[in-house]
Amino acid sequence: MSGNRLRVLEVNKAYYPHTGGIETVIRQYSEELSRVCPADVRVLVCRDGKGKGSHEKLNGVDVTRAASMGTYFKCPLSLDFIRKFRKMAKRADVVHIHVPFPLADAALLLSGYKGRVVVSWHSDVVKQKKLLMFYKPFMKSLLKRADRILVATEGHIEGSAYLKDYREKCRVLPYGIVPGAYLRVPEGTVLSDRCTDKSSVKLLFTGRLVYYKGVDVLLRAMKQTEGCELFISGEGDLEAGLKEYVRENGLEERVHFMGFLPQTELRQAFRECDIFVLPSVERSEAFGIVQLEAMVYGKPVINTALPSGVPYVSLDGVTGLTVPPSDPDSLAEAINTLAGDEALRSAMGKAAAERVKNEFSEIKVIKKLCGILSGEQ
Repeated sequence: MSGNRLRVLEVNKAYYPHTGGIETVIRQYSEELSRVCPADVRVLVCRDGKGKGSHEKLNGVDVTRAASMGTYFKCPLSLDFIRKFRKMAKRADVVHIHVPFPLADAALLLSGYKGRVVVSWHSDVVKQKKLLMFYKPFMKSLLKRADRILVATEGHIEGSAYLKDYREKCRVLPYGIVPGAYLRVPEGTVLSDRCTDKSSVKLLFTGRLVYYKGVDVLLRAMKQTEGCELFISGEGDLEAGLKEYVRENGLEERVHFMGFLPQTELRQAFRECDIFVLPSVERSEAFGIVQLEAMVYGKPVINTALPSGVPYVSLDGVTGLTVPPSDPDSLAEAINTLAGDEALRSAMGKAAAERVKNEFSEIKVIKKLCGILSGEQ
């Protein structure tokens, strides 16, 4: 340690302004650790796309972006990253690696670093089978090497094909948000302005329009619902096909594509909706921070019973309803149940807000992370 300050190296594929759930978590850790621990935090990531590396200070955080030769199997390829890892790890008391990120596993193995290693296991590699063939030996080496493995819920352990053998190293550290930052956002009419029928129950989905999010299942469910309008915030590869489905099935007046929403407008949408729906179909959806963003405003959540952390965030029958993945009939039934019972929505929404306050407040999460990184837990 440098004086009384813990020297932490945070390692991931990307960092802000790159957007994504993991990047949001790492930014939170990097900015808050220095205030809570205290700690000196440095971040090592790869730059987006091909090109030279860079170094900058972002909101007080020292960020190094390694040069990259491009992305293959959604993983950066960078010899510069391996060189920089070796150099930066030498001055760290603890290296905190966010996975899956095969390049970081390889860099650790080649670096000769002997200090403390903490791994945040965000999800298994699910879809990229070819990558997994090459990655698995490095991944197993990392798990053996790690002093602690952090998971956001018990579901991450139970649903993983690899973590059960390392259960004694695992510690549950949920993702957190700052409730006050959300509650300070003024009310808006982001959804009402787009409503066809102002009396409709407003359903909200936000996220990338990609295969594992299950928006296609949600649209099939919408054909079986009554008195509801669905608002979809997000962009992605499936957008054109989803819009075509809406047109072909006469859902244009009940399904509204809003594209990308800036942070303030998105939070106003969370505040204004009646029900939040996360219909994900694959365990690539490992947690679903968006659930917390709805719950903090007292909104019930409909999620899916994935073998991941998703159903551990919003609890079935307590803060919302949980349905089988890829089941539009069950999803429609859950939507109709909540849409038709305002008192039930209110009760579950109140429980949701309390759960965020008690279990997912950022300050509690960061304090626990400090203890884990320093070896106290």
